[in-house]
Amino acid sequence: MGPERCLALGGLLALAGLLEGRLVRQEEAGFGECDRFFYAGTPPAGPAAAAHVRICQRSEGAERFATLYSTQHRIPVYSAFRAARPAPLGAEPRGLVEPQIDDPNSSLEEVTDEAEAIRSVNKLGSSQALNEDFLDSDYRTGQLYPFSLSSDPHSATFTLTNAAPMTPSFQERWYMNLNSLMERALTPQCGGGDELYIIAGAVPSDLRVRDRVSIPEFVWLAACCAVPAGGWAMGFVKHTRDQEVIEDVMLRDLEKLLPFHLQLFQNNCGESDQDTEKMKKILEVVNQVQDEERRLDSEGGSEMLSSARGTRSALPPPETSGEGSSLLGGLLGFVATPFIKLCQLIYYLAFGILKYTVYFLWYVTKQVINGLESCLYRLGSATITYFLTIGEELGSIPWKVLKVTVRITRAVLRILCCLLKVVCRVVGVPVRVLVDVATFPVYTIGAVPIVCRDIAMGLGGILSLLFDTAFGTMGGLFQVIFTVCKRVGYKITFDNPGEL
Repeated sequence: MGPERCLALGGLLALAGLLEGRLVRQEEAGFGECDRFFYAGTPPAGPAAAAHVRICQRSEGAERFATLYSTQHRIPVYSAFRAARPAPLGAEPRGLVEPQIDDPNSSLEEVTDEAEAIRSVNKLGSSQALNEDFLDSDYRTGQLYPFSLSSDPHSATFTLTNAAPMTPSFQERWYMNLNSLMERALTPQCGGGDELYIIAGAVPSDLRVRDRVSIPEFVWLAACCAVPAGGWAMGFVKHTRDQEVIEDVMLRDLEKLLPFHLQLFQNNCGESDQDTEKMKKILEVVNQVQDEERRLDSEGGSEMLSSARGTRSALPPPETSGEGSSLLGGLLGFVATPFIKLCQLIYYLAFGILKYTVYFLWYVTKQVINGLESCLYRLGSATITYFLTIGEELGSIPWKVLKVTVRITRAVLRILCCLLKVVCRVVGVPVRVLVDVATFPVYTIGAVPIVCRDIAMGLGGILSLLFDTAFGTMGGLFQVIFTVCKRVGYKITFDNPGEL
């Protein structure tokens, strides 16, 4: 799949723009998911122009960098990206166009080749540069975010929305400056580049290629290192005039040079807490890069200048006087020229082999160092995790001991309760006996009156019975005696009636 792009809107419009893959012009809009390429997730602040389009450059479903594109000048205002990564091999440079810049209703929601887009996009090239603008001209498509600093194997940096017109010599110097600064200064002084934020831009001049694409007056680079307690911010400017070396400038001075006076980084990349020692080391490397560029100008300046001007002029070479030359001199020159060329070829080959050998060794060393750093980082992370786990366990020991102690105490209390119940039940029988024995006198003393009453009542009953018996017996005896006496007296009366 080719590189994909989307612009982000503010609020709900941002989400809709990302889902549809549409490009939208919005004064206060951000870059959506590409905001992560800016320091603190905040794009440069400043007055936005209606002709500026915000593009979140995507490739294979991943965000690669962000671009603010000027449809008026048909060049990018700036491209923002993170630290440099090794460039992939085998990518084919090609000019890609963004269909929705010219035709917002286009069904093509990804960048595509111009030959394919021309068949379906209305007014293609009305708001952006095309490949044909650079054909048969003295200018090439100079990338603000060069492919050599990108890790994108699908070449999202080759889109024309990331390119400005540059002469071949200036383009070569620009790429050389960027690679040197990244590799030797910016990335090493920012902890490997994980917290390094880069913005590269171009300021248009009044000159245009084919009266369409503005030629930059100068290109610029702003770097912000957000490493805690060791950050810094710097700016660089390179004019497009011949034999102009790259210049280092303070961030505030660079912002004053830009047309819209943008604030490139929020809070000027933590200006109050920047590491001046690292900035001094970066300036030392910048001076070295400037010296190398001046040396290249002095050694091969005439040759480069003649090759650069060869396409612009067809002036005949100046005639030489034949009087001062001789046949011998011509012969010697004819014989010596191949040897000189051979020596130059050997020199260039040896220099190239040495250079690429050094590059290879540096690449291998960097990979080994990166591997060691990765191993050390993993080892340190594992060690920290191990000690944190041990600390957590040691910290939880008092709590666990307290919990076990509480549980043991509860169990002991339960056992004691059970023992007390058993003891109470065992001791309960003698206690009841003792209670009964202790209360026996009370019950006995309490029963004495009742017993005495009962005895008295019994004795009374007995006496009453005895009296009744005695009186009954005596009454009966008297009755018997009376009856006997009565009968005896009656008989005497009848036996002696005269006596009566």
